[in-house]
Amino acid sequence: MHGFLRSLWNEPRPPGARGPSRWDGVLVAVCALAALAEGALRPDLPWALLTVAAVTGLSPALLWRRARPLAAVAVVFGGAALLTLVTGGGAGQMYTTVYFLAMPYALVRWGSGREIAAGSVIVLLSAFVGPVLTSPDTADLVGGSAVLFATGALGAALRYRSRARAREIDRARLLEREHIARELHDTVAHHVSAMAIRAQAGQEVARTRPEAAVEALRVIETEASRALGEMRTMVRALRRDGPAERAPSPGIGELEELACRSGPGPQVRVELVGDFTDLPPSVTAALHRTARESVANARRHARDATLVTVRVDADDTSVRLSVRDDGDTGRLRPIAPPGYGIIGMAERAELLGGSCEAAPDPDGGWTVTAVLPRSGAPA
Repeated sequence: MHGFLRSLWNEPRPPGARGPSRWDGVLVAVCALAALAEGALRPDLPWALLTVAAVTGLSPALLWRRARPLAAVAVVFGGAALLTLVTGGGAGQMYTTVYFLAMPYALVRWGSGREIAAGSVIVLLSAFVGPVLTSPDTADLVGGSAVLFATGALGAALRYRSRARAREIDRARLLEREHIARELHDTVAHHVSAMAIRAQAGQEVARTRPEAAVEALRVIETEASRALGEMRTMVRALRRDGPAERAPSPGIGELEELACRSGPGPQVRVELVGDFTDLPPSVTAALHRTARESVANARRHARDATLVTVRVDADDTSVRLSVRDDGDTGRLRPIAPPGYGIIGMAERAELLGGSCEAAPDPDGGWTVTAVLPRSGAPA
């Protein structure tokens, strides 16, 4: 139990908290106008001028609820407690104070463990100032406490969900790096194997040549065999699913194998434009994997799609891949965060110094676009 409490106390702030945005300003304006309107429409509101001024004046704290959650909680609930003390508990309850609930939510969602503990104390003290000065209804007290607890629980649930998704994204990136390591091994091992074979053949024909040449060929064979052994060990640890294979990476020409004009699902058309000679294996492998993943996603998820077009354009500096389907992206399309396949493709492109994006097309359908430097040099 002590270790659990210590871990909660040492919990860091989650990443991704941002400062005030334009929509936060709109929210503050709406809350301030709502407080003014409620004060004008409720002539029986006790301490109306002071209460409306306090509720309106505390609304700018919403701007900093993510970046400074503890300070925002202290300002809002401290101000509410001060109003209660000044009026002796006689200040009226305004419906506009519902925006106060955004503070405990933001505290649990974006605060550190220490901030959550300190903020919780502030909220509890503020919540009990009124009951100490007045005789509250038990039902109202229990209901208010339940609402505060539910708000904090919602923040904790979304915090956990965000952390779980971050772990999945990291896992997808690591898996993509593993794929890259496999392809690196396959490419280099293919050439090193050829080097070893040539060294062995050289030993056979070097009988009529100086002994130095024979010794040099023997050194080449030894070093090549050692490099292959070390690389197999490294990739076996990365791969965890069997021995390393020695095969060259897929080339640009193999993209044409994605084309199909029969069977279930939309047709696939492949277009290659430009000069693809002397492309590094890392670039061709990235193009092949991105195209294959994009076509698979289109055939699996594109609603009412009839055609998937894969187009690769190469110029002197870069290679551009575009995979577009003509599926329906209408009102029924769900709004969701990007899938892990897209994250993997973007990770691969970024490692090579390029970029990869996936988005709905304005004319309908879904388009995946990847741009890679021709040299395959990382950024």
